[in-house]
Amino acid sequence: MSPPRAWAEIDLGALRRNLSVAREAIGGAQMAVVKAGAYGHGLEEIARALATEDIAFFGVANVGEARRIRNAGVDTRIYLLGATWAEEREEIVAREWTPCISSIEEAGQFNRLAAARGIRLKVHLAVDTGMGRGGFVAENLPETLALLERLEHLEIEGLGSHLPSADEDRDFTLRQFEEFHAILASLGGASRFKWVHLANSAGLLGYSAGDCNLSRPGLMLYGISPLDGFQARLSTVMTLKSRVTLVRTLPAGHGVSYGRQFVTRRETRVATIGIGYGDGYPRHVSGKGADVWIRGRRLPILGRVTMDQMMVDVTDAGDVCEGDEVEIFGPNIPVTEIAAKGETIVWEIFTGITPRVMRCYLD
Repeated sequence: MSPPRAWAEIDLGALRRNLSVAREAIGGAQMAVVKAGAYGHGLEEIARALATEDIAFFGVANVGEARRIRNAGVDTRIYLLGATWAEEREEIVAREWTPCISSIEEAGQFNRLAAARGIRLKVHLAVDTGMGRGGFVAENLPETLALLERLEHLEIEGLGSHLPSADEDRDFTLRQFEEFHAILASLGGASRFKWVHLANSAGLLGYSAGDCNLSRPGLMLYGISPLDGFQARLSTVMTLKSRVTLVRTLPAGHGVSYGRQFVTRRETRVATIGIGYGDGYPRHVSGKGADVWIRGRRLPILGRVTMDQMMVDVTDAGDVCEGDEVEIFGPNIPVTEIAAKGETIVWEIFTGITPRVMRCYLD
């Protein structure tokens, strides 16, 4: 088989080191967030790598992701991070995955399905403290909990909420922590629940946990801090690479790529690289000073990134030749830099790396 043109090297040792940082940052257990293909790193492989690391839950977005983890032979508990809809709930109950509950109606259906199977389904209550995406609002929550506790086939083992602005608005986030802990106190305190959780990666790194005994690290597991000042503590997990497929010399005044956004001002040695936006590299970095790393130095991308290729100025880079390895992002070209130039976020860059990019796992 031919070697790949574009591949992502996934460092599982770095992944485990980042988990250790999460454990040092906050007391208690961790729910490893592996939704969206483990942020583009490969759902099954990441789940297998973390399955022996004493993870309390794997956090997923939907039943399809949960099913893939189970089919991969991983038996760590599954937590569904968002609201479920009626047609998913029978499978959730049958497989005894853990949903978060956002409404009385949702809880009632789970209770009926669990009763039909003769089990008590473990569930968590989601509380909306400012995200606006799901969960019970704080008003009348003690009365709501009393109603829910009458559902004999549900075991309410957890209480959680979500931080929408922990990486942007510290004052709001501090108030949100205060509100969450006040809600917890109004429900009888942390001792009423086995699991209490609020902190995502930003909340985990930048704030005090209080009564929480479970955190939900996501982005930081994959080597990126959402807060300034913590990046040095984390290790790069994904390095996106490609190869030089062609090297040519173009004369001055020659356009490069679609739209002739870039025209050479001098005789220019141009390398074509075998990766583009069809592989998930953001087209929006075109013309914004993005670089790649070849033979130990930064080199600028020329013109527009195309679907399958990009062009790079290698005039002053020595003997760059066909087949040379290219770091698209990684330890030398931070993915945060690419996201900023593409006017997007790292989460979108990671999850946008397409299936045709081979994932290679290093331990």
